[in-house]
Amino acid sequence: MQRVPLADAHITAIRAAGKEVRYPAGAILVRPGDPIESFVLVEEGEIEVMNIFTGERLVPATLGPTQFMADIALLAGGSWSMAFRAAQDTRVIEVPRVEMLRLMAQVPEMSDIIITVLAARRRRQLETGYSSLVLIGEEVDRNVRSIAEFAGRNRVPCVSHPLGSAQAHAVALSCASDPNRPAVIFGRDTVIHDPTPRTIARLIGMNQDLVNDEAVDVLIVGGGPAGVAAGVYAGAEGLNALVTEEIAIGGQAGTSSRIENYMGFPTGISGADLVWRGEVQAMKFGTRFAMPLRVTSLEYLEDRTFCATFDTGQRIRSRAVVIATGVQYRRMAIDRLADFEGAGIYYSATENEARFCRDAEVIVIGGGNSAGQAAMFLSRVAARVRLLVRGNTLATSMSNYLSSRLEADPAITIEYGAQVAAVHGGDRLEAVTIRRGDALEEVETCAVFVMVGAVPNTGWLSDLVRLDDKGFVLTGGDANAASPYETSCPGIFAVGDVRAGSVKRVASSVGEGSVVISRVWDHVNAID
Repeated sequence: MQRVPLADAHITAIRAAGKEVRYPAGAILVRPGDPIESFVLVEEGEIEVMNIFTGERLVPATLGPTQFMADIALLAGGSWSMAFRAAQDTRVIEVPRVEMLRLMAQVPEMSDIIITVLAARRRRQLETGYSSLVLIGEEVDRNVRSIAEFAGRNRVPCVSHPLGSAQAHAVALSCASDPNRPAVIFGRDTVIHDPTPRTIARLIGMNQDLVNDEAVDVLIVGGGPAGVAAGVYAGAEGLNALVTEEIAIGGQAGTSSRIENYMGFPTGISGADLVWRGEVQAMKFGTRFAMPLRVTSLEYLEDRTFCATFDTGQRIRSRAVVIATGVQYRRMAIDRLADFEGAGIYYSATENEARFCRDAEVIVIGGGNSAGQAAMFLSRVAARVRLLVRGNTLATSMSNYLSSRLEADPAITIEYGAQVAAVHGGDRLEAVTIRRGDALEEVETCAVFVMVGAVPNTGWLSDLVRLDDKGFVLTGGDANAASPYETSCPGIFAVGDVRAGSVKRVASSVGEGSVVISRVWDHVNAID
């Protein structure tokens, strides 16, 4: 655990805001899934992280006097991901979560220390796999694989054991579960045999319990760079903001293993890490995130506000809406392609997918930066990477620094004028047929990464705003709107890749999401 001390003045303020509680040695303070209701400062004694399945100490380091027990989910009102136990008689100060967030807002120096420590702990969890969320049989079960992808893309710590392994057997037996059946286990009390991302999100506190017809100042639909940037600035300006995301915070940028041309990160940063930092920043300012949650319809009401209906049936009232739903990679029209999605056909290239590609031959389809970044990333683990480009050049669609690296990498082959014509396999992808003109070649492969086309996510807008002929949202002068990011419907704004004419770069999306909030603020004040 990170031993960064709070200042004496910070500890004095925490004592004044909380109450003293004593725990005898062996007492369990919290269990996985318990809501994070308080911030805990250790005054005397010692607190350890407990392996909920064996009862042993899980993390080598412990928390002692002047340190604190907390999780990054404190900011969002989520749930504890691990169990904490008093290693000896312990005295603590417990501060209610809401009061602690108020105190952190008043004392930014203390907030900086706490958030830095909590972010470092989460990174450490991801690196080591310390978690009470256990996946069994990911290699044979598509539902379990979907949870692995959901957890990986949302930076949720989890550990995965192959079906039949000694580790899987031990965990399953400790939970009275069938060790020969794939499962997702959270703590000792919750065994999920048919898991879905929404089920897991609810357990760990990511799918917030929204009050039906709850009113917010601004609903931000989409959690990519543009949506998260809008969330940061909305919270900083004091707006009651809610960001919803259908799959994972980070959007399409979150699938990029390394972004090297974003200012301020000369050695590069993964898209997931970049946007996660923004998410933490937005939560610090009070912006809420809820996921996986998809908006199915949007209505414009007589009082000039909006009503969004989600796929759960819940509704949210909002005085303004920011569309930041971005784009998704196009599903190619190939027979049986859908049968292998998640089992050899992937639309992102992260550590989660790379695990299945070690020392194998893999294929990346696409000619843009995302495809190039995926090829570079996969070349570290795969024996060979084939990059299939439909055209005859990369110059018009890929940054020069990236195409130069691809051409210099001996593990990468760029094949122009090539496309996948067919896919083959049983339960998993085993081979593909590549077409070059009239010539066909069958290639054995365990993974194909599809990164072609850009289809905007605008079907839910219910004809409220004008779109161009490709489905992108028209804004500014093209929509007869007063401001650059406002749509044809007053109060609805569009930023990032979903906006017609956008540059389709992470930096520009962040910029648009930041700038649009000033116009949102003007609109919200105008209808008060």
